Amino acid sequence: MKRLALLFCAAMFVMGLFAAKAQAADKFAYVNLTKIFGDYNKTKDYDKVLGDKENIYNNERDKKVNEIKNLQEKFNLLSDKEKESKKKDIEAKIKALQEYDRVKQTDLRKDQDEKMKDILKDIEAAIKGYAVKNGYTMVFNDRVLVYQDKSMDITEAIIKILNKK
Repeated sequence: MKRLALLFCAAMFVMGLFAAKAQAADKFAYVNLTKIFGDYNKTKDYDKVLGDKENIYNNERDKKVNEIKNLQEKFNLLSDKEKESKKKDIEAKIKALQEYDRVKQTDLRKDQDEKMKDILKDIEAAIKGYAVKNGYTMVFNDRVLVYQDKSMDITEAIIKILNKK
């Protein structure tokens, strides 16, 4: 009987150690990725660069559209013979505008995607570094959580880390 009691106490002690270790090892946090992304200086800088590129694109496009409108206005005043020769010119300019739109939109989208990936890599690295340094087992995105305890939010700490760089 003593042996059984001693064995039971030893088993409870070992289970208590494992439970304490398991409880101490699990440290969770979450971040608001949208806020981090929006408050990251690199994102703000890139938004300015992208805005400038879009303005340049829009100005060039407006010039091309105005040129086509002017040709179309002049086209209506021409004789039938002259219309034949100018019609191909207008159609060529419209096709060129469509191609310009397609190429520029693709370039802007590609550039934006590359920058987003670069920014997300920075954010991921900052979160990982912070989590490892502070002993977090898991860090979640707040969008997948049904309930969050604000004490587990490390968003501001991550923003500070990113903006120090």
